[in-house]
Amino acid sequence: MIVYELKCSKGHVFEGWFRDAATFDRQAAASKVACAVCGDSEVAKAPMAPRLAKRRGDAPAAPRGDGAPGGSLTPTQAAEAMKLLGELRKKVESECDYVGERFAEEARRIHYGETEQRGIYGEASDDQAKELGDEGIDVKKIPWLPRRDA
Repeated sequence: MIVYELKCSKGHVFEGWFRDAATFDRQAAASKVACAVCGDSEVAKAPMAPRLAKRRGDAPAAPRGDGAPGGSLTPTQAAEAMKLLGELRKKVESECDYVGERFAEEARRIHYGETEQRGIYGEASDDQAKELGDEGIDVKKIPWLPRRDA
């Protein structure tokens, strides 16, 4: 098995496990490798630092697999995270109003009491999200997973 750090055309970085390098090349060429965050199939290998032994005879460190900063998730942890993010998406879509590109404007209207208090979701740039935070408006960015037919 070989592990690659992959990057989609939108800049998301994620891990992919493949039987060998040829398997990755074949699947990527057939658009069968998709971003774990947004579903984009325009994926390339991201630059990776090799794992080097500290001293002669030392084995390279294995991935921590505990989700700690600097570590990586195990496949089981990644699957559980994907499941939970899917459940979160369903909950947000069923309980909140979609406001699209008007997210920042609508969040301000709610915060300043110009419209009723309610949960909303939509799109905002990083700059818009920072401005909302600077105004004391609490917003969270959620990695929105693509829907999958099952």
